[in-house]
Amino acid sequence: MIKQDSVYHMYCTGWGIASWSSTDMVHWKAEKPVFAAAPQWAVEAVLGFKGHLWAPDISYYNGLYYLYYAVSTYGSNTSCIGVATNKTLDVASADYAWTDHGKLIQSVAGKNNWNAIVPNLITDKDGTPYLAFGSFWGGIKMVKLNPDRRSLAQSLDDLPTIASRIKSAPDVAGLNPIEAPFIFRSGKYYYLFASIDYCCKGPQSTYKIIVGRSKKLLGPYVDKEGVELTYGGGTILLQGDKNWYGVGHNAVCNFNGTDYLIFHGYDANDQGKSKLIIDKLTWSKGWPEAKDSSVN
Repeated sequence: MIKQDSVYHMYCTGWGIASWSSTDMVHWKAEKPVFAAAPQWAVEAVLGFKGHLWAPDISYYNGLYYLYYAVSTYGSNTSCIGVATNKTLDVASADYAWTDHGKLIQSVAGKNNWNAIVPNLITDKDGTPYLAFGSFWGGIKMVKLNPDRRSLAQSLDDLPTIASRIKSAPDVAGLNPIEAPFIFRSGKYYYLFASIDYCCKGPQSTYKIIVGRSKKLLGPYVDKEGVELTYGGGTILLQGDKNWYGVGHNAVCNFNGTDYLIFHGYDANDQGKSKLIIDKLTWSKGWPEAKDSSVN
């Protein structure tokens, strides 16, 4: 989610990337998808991909909006991260037009023990851009970008792992239910949020949001108990309750001086349907707290 002038814009998983707008973060209008048709490069890169794009991440830099997105099929790590740019998010503007810059990162089944989906852009204290990403396999990775934010500044070989659920050897293949990193800087710390366990299963969803912090962007990130997220650590920020089967895949945004936790949950009162939740985020003793998880 991002705000341009007086309008909030939200981009979500969907055909062509779902796009929504709102003036109050309560009432939302569905806009046309970012892409009218599946990018041809993506169709060629990922067997079985039909145009359902995942987990977009929106940011603004130097006069352009950058939208990172994932191309994949469920249960596979043959995946890609692409990036598109636009001068404006105002669909009524004559300048409104998404330019797709194609593939930024690709992972290949049997070759890479990481999954190139769920990207999140973050900059260090000097403004150097990095992309955090990852789902299952070898956990959450981080890669340095060039100043144009559309190309890599380092090799994809031996990428650092910044979070994993596998405690002994975080880069081994195997069951590793962690994904959707989002890094947010507050005060002297970078906070790494991630989702653990399982999404997308309706009433059987067990999604939870965890968090760790570090004074350095590249980590190590530790939880409240001092356990590194690289080795299975992570303080639970939110989890399912009687109203929500599971909650996760969050962003953190600051609007008008207030921090918000933006995520989705599976509604226990509506057959486990996935719904948007916007929660005010507060801070206590250097750690985030969700103020009211009933806001949606």
